[in-house]
Amino acid sequence: MVDDRYSDGRAGIDAVLVKRLLKAQFPRWADLPVTPVEYDGWDNRTYRLGDEMTVRLPTHESYAAAVEKEHRWLPVLEPRLPVPIPTPLALGAPGEGYPHPWAVRNWLPGETAHPERIADMTAFAVDVAGFIRALQCIDATAGPVAGAHSFYRGTPPSSYDDETRSSLAALGDRVDARRAMPVWEAATESTWPGDPVWFHGDIAQGNLLVRDGELAAVIDFGTSGVGDPACDLVIAWTLFSGASREAFRDAVGQDAATWARARGWALWKALLVLALNLDAEPGSEIVRTNRRVIDEVLADHERAG
Repeated sequence: MVDDRYSDGRAGIDAVLVKRLLKAQFPRWADLPVTPVEYDGWDNRTYRLGDEMTVRLPTHESYAAAVEKEHRWLPVLEPRLPVPIPTPLALGAPGEGYPHPWAVRNWLPGETAHPERIADMTAFAVDVAGFIRALQCIDATAGPVAGAHSFYRGTPPSSYDDETRSSLAALGDRVDARRAMPVWEAATESTWPGDPVWFHGDIAQGNLLVRDGELAAVIDFGTSGVGDPACDLVIAWTLFSGASREAFRDAVGQDAATWARARGWALWKALLVLALNLDAEPGSEIVRTNRRVIDEVLADHERAG
């Protein structure tokens, strides 16, 4: 899983390819500069196009379904949300040796939500909760039902039961399975009882943009859909803590069973990352970050009784 996500050319995609695609399909933009963005996610390569646009290309066929989904649904969601989200400008087709659909969207100013960029973490938590609540209030009729396109976000956490259990087994005594399994079992005991609602699927630091210390935009709806919103609560443990976590919990307003499923989602991902990095140094950032998430999820479950 080791890869340099910042080097141009990852997954066979580079600025030269982007220029060729633009020249062939959208020649009006072909002369604009194409620059890799500073923070590039795993599922897609993203390039800044001129000053006001981005080009986004899936790195694998498993991520390609998100392109047309976002092109269809982002314009529906955007007017009903409290902060900007990407606006689709054009939908590209496979070509120039590149096998997937791709997208041109507007550029949203801001920096990713690292804690040092956030002026007031508690206020920020309330704003993120407000975004999630607004998203849930949008009519989900005919929306994309959670499934493979959302990597099963929005389905019950039991979709990842085998992966969670195998990760725990691989980690051995690195994680206290006697404390972790009750968290996972509680997560898989309930399902979302209501009608499906919109969820983002990856509310995380890299997908929240900050300007002047405040939430300015939310990006990357590739794992979005309609279903169970529990997956959108994971940021409670990955970014928030103490007062900000409690403010988020109060403002987002979900029931105890949904929080139990959210703890399952957080536990699954942290266990998986650790299991995929068994050779990492104990003091490395990836180990420390995911161990902290696990520890806080387990403690939160035990406090909840």
